[in-house]
Amino acid sequence: MLRYSFGIINWRTEEIKKCDRKTRKMLTVYKMHHPKADIDRLYVKRTQGGRGLVQIEAAFKAEIINVAEYLNTNYKEDHFVDIVKSHESTQPNMNSIIKTAAKITEELIQPNEKSDAKQDGIQHAKARLGEFIKKK
Repeated sequence: MLRYSFGIINWRTEEIKKCDRKTRKMLTVYKMHHPKADIDRLYVKRTQGGRGLVQIEAAFKAEIINVAEYLNTNYKEDHFVDIVKSHESTQPNMNSIIKTAAKITEELIQPNEKSDAKQDGIQHAKARLGEFIKKK
């Protein structure tokens, strides 16, 4: 439901994280998720032993990048895409989809020690969970 608003409404990162926290809190309140259970497992695919939820922040980043790629492709016939692209170029940095996508892409490309450690932890947890499931 939120995906449709990404790129139209100017979402701040704090708002997106707050929505994610609220979702997890609701799962806990309605006893669908244990308070001490692993949060990362919520976002692992069901086929890999997780719950299969979509992380809102990751969906936001993916949608912004997809919209920016669509606007940057060369559509010679489509006059409306050219109008949107020219409008985007006049927007300030915080409101421009293309500039936001460039910033997100740069964040994803940069090696971040903290996220590398977290990714290693997630991969390790996935591997252990996969081994456990195979044993049963």
